[in-house]
Amino acid sequence: MRRFLLSVLILLVSLCAACSRSGQVAQGAAPEAMQVKVQPVQEESVGEYTEYLSTLRSRDSSVLQPQVEGHITQIYVKAGDKVAAGQPLLQIDPLKQQATVSSQEATVRARQAALVLAERELERKKRLAAEGVISRQELDQAQSAYDSASSEVAAMGASVREQQAQLRYYTVRAPAAGTVGDIPVRVGDRVTTSSILTTVDKGGELEAYISLPAEKSAAVRRGMKVQFLDASGEPAGESRINFISPRVDTENQLLLVKAPVPNDNGRYRNAQVVNVRILWSESRAPVIPVLAVSRVSGELFAFVAEDEGGKTVAKQRLLKVGDVVGNNYVVNDGVKPGERLITTNVQMLADGMPIAPQS
Repeated sequence: MRRFLLSVLILLVSLCAACSRSGQVAQGAAPEAMQVKVQPVQEESVGEYTEYLSTLRSRDSSVLQPQVEGHITQIYVKAGDKVAAGQPLLQIDPLKQQATVSSQEATVRARQAALVLAERELERKKRLAAEGVISRQELDQAQSAYDSASSEVAAMGASVREQQAQLRYYTVRAPAAGTVGDIPVRVGDRVTTSSILTTVDKGGELEAYISLPAEKSAAVRRGMKVQFLDASGEPAGESRINFISPRVDTENQLLLVKAPVPNDNGRYRNAQVVNVRILWSESRAPVIPVLAVSRVSGELFAFVAEDEGGKTVAKQRLLKVGDVVGNNYVVNDGVKPGERLITTNVQMLADGMPIAPQS
């Protein structure tokens, strides 16, 4: 029995000694380096900008309105058709105008007959006056009657030509080659000179109409960069301001500026509303991903990898940042271009912690 108890006691003492040595080894071992990914801090061109809504307008688009009133009797085209210059698009009922022209033409013929009679009478009076049969007064009256009849014929002829020219407006034609837009009128509709019949778009250059607050008048200038933004808010094209209105709109205190639209791929359409960004100034500054930044007590921090005593450690940097551009912070102070920025496990790092960086 004594031998058994002695054996158990020796075993327990051995186990305790082993545990003590294991703890000492663990306590004296260096902490394991954390695996992190690093990337060099990039420097990019950033700027101070403001976003506005812009309306795109074509310089080669025509809005067709009738020059006469009446009912639509025919529509020769449909929306989306390609048309040539001068091609008939719509017909307005011309019957009333044709009747007016016919009536005036008949009046002209009557006036012309009266003019022929007055001319014959004048010639007869001239012969009688030469023979001394009639007085000078009767000759003058014949001359006056002829002149009056001649003037009436000339006036009526001009009126007929005017009404005939007016008759041409009852056929609405394409002012230039292009594509027909929406046709809001239908056969039978009565239209006036203020009615919109359709549009013809040649498909040429577009201009962006941008309205700025009046207080920006002193800051805006020709040649300023304009960025056109896509649906996600990212720049999809660039242009420059080429027109600044010389006056502010008195009703809304807005200043109109224009810029040509980059539209080689045909993504933009006439009358489309898009977001644009006007860059007031540009400079180069470091940018770092938003996910590489941590917030502690309202302050923003990032970690960079530095070599120290033959090993690589994480160094915490206090950041002063500007705007967020896309998924990046613009850094005003805290890191420099080219430094190795830690982009993963930033929430688990501490200043001076050993790391194993991976590109």
